[in-house]
Amino acid sequence: MNKPRAETATVQTLMLERNQWVPNNPRLPVLIYPTAIAVQGNDPAALFERTFIANGWPPQWRYGVYSCHHYHTEGHEVLGIASGWARLMLGGPDGHVLEVSPGDVLLLPAGTGHCNLDSSEDFLVVGAYPPGQHADICREAPTRAQLASIDTLPFPDQDPVQGSQGAVHRYWAGQR
Repeated sequence: MNKPRAETATVQTLMLERNQWVPNNPRLPVLIYPTAIAVQGNDPAALFERTFIANGWPPQWRYGVYSCHHYHTEGHEVLGIASGWARLMLGGPDGHVLEVSPGDVLLLPAGTGHCNLDSSEDFLVVGAYPPGQHADICREAPTRAQLASIDTLPFPDQDPVQGSQGAVHRYWAGQR
């Protein structure tokens, strides 16, 4: 029996250092799941929502990505690209440019700067966070308390895309 694409998706990692006022995450890499979800049907966002819910990451919104550099200190954020395309910058000003398209998933650890440089009109993202976490929008250098939050913010054992034995287990679990 074949496993669903999400469970077997190749995962790329991106470790980001502090960049100007953007802290990024000193311990946890960004996890990139290219074409992790087979986008189909007239409501592809629902496919991401079901996958995230099944893995313990309740979806919070359907929208795009803000066109200003920002990061979060109170939530690890998973972004599922349901439709359209975008050029995103990760890591803050002059950071890493990444092109995303339908089916792609990004898992941004708390502190990771992100910004939409350009996108199609139909660009749609599903955003989710671990239970009890949320997206505070930070657009300036973090305080000591915010840095402490980034460093100690818990994450669930389940990967939002691949479940209990997924990339979170492989790349983040040793960093608790």
